[in-house]
Amino acid sequence: MKHYNIPVFIPELACPNRCIYCNQRHISGQLQAVKPEEIEQIIEQHLSTFIRPSCVELAFFGGSFTGIDEKDMITYLKIVQPYIEKGEIKSIRISTRPDYINEKILDILKQYNVRDIELGAQSLNEEVLAFAKRGHTVKDVENASRLIKDYGFSLGLQMMIGLPLDSVERSKATAKKILELGAESTRIYPTLVINNTDLADLYQAGQYKALSLEEAVEWTAEIYKIFSQTDITILRVGLHPSEALIKGEQLLAGPFHVSFKELVLTKLWQEKLEKIPDDTKIISVNPREINYAIGYNGVNRKILQEKSPFLKFISDSNVQIGTFIAQN
Repeated sequence: MKHYNIPVFIPELACPNRCIYCNQRHISGQLQAVKPEEIEQIIEQHLSTFIRPSCVELAFFGGSFTGIDEKDMITYLKIVQPYIEKGEIKSIRISTRPDYINEKILDILKQYNVRDIELGAQSLNEEVLAFAKRGHTVKDVENASRLIKDYGFSLGLQMMIGLPLDSVERSKATAKKILELGAESTRIYPTLVINNTDLADLYQAGQYKALSLEEAVEWTAEIYKIFSQTDITILRVGLHPSEALIKGEQLLAGPFHVSFKELVLTKLWQEKLEKIPDDTKIISVNPREINYAIGYNGVNRKILQEKSPFLKFISDSNVQIGTFIAQN
């Protein structure tokens, strides 16, 4: 059965402060919050393109869904209910801040068929959070995560790499803490420098250095290794390539790439394959991973063919995910 997601963005509608890196309207490419009457249009438009039968999830993104006016939040949730009752949408996913979670909020979300709650943790280091002006603490993340799990929701925790005062070791510690808190899903975002943010001011003053694309790929690969050893689902690696980001109109610096995840997985497969014998002629890989094994723009294959010119990759569904078979 095909799985689909219907995204509804509500940028900055309820955020109580402005994080150092955030100008979400430019990141998402959406200049104003979606109006209630537009949600039905978004749903109908997406449903008309889906192959049936399918498993459809509606996601309210924007990072502060449970902080908007309670009446507005319920209005948004109610719009989705007829589609759930008809079986056209299975469940709802929301993203919000850790300090916008309490028992009353969770009671409402449970009533209206929300299944997944993602928290923008971003870091689980107090110094990084404070400098980023997140407005919440590590304890807030811990408390919200515990409540969400106690209520039976699926917990997602998002993280960013490369924030001011961050380091590879601090990001790895955040990843491990995300696992300790029982998250069932995660997203990994590299920090970008967007116009009209405090981070842009620091960057232009020479007080912040953005990660290069190569650094971000290597850094994220280390995080990916930690997560891939567990059952956690990595929902996204890298920011969604909105039109505004692709055009680069608001991007001052930072490791944005439309195929960032592919670059990360290319790096991980490069490490896996670097010790194969020089006389290897065939590498068999599961079809779900063969593109990553070959590498972005075929880079891994090119490297290996320098040692073995006639080497080729073969797709084999019998090969276990994450492994390969080398033959000479």
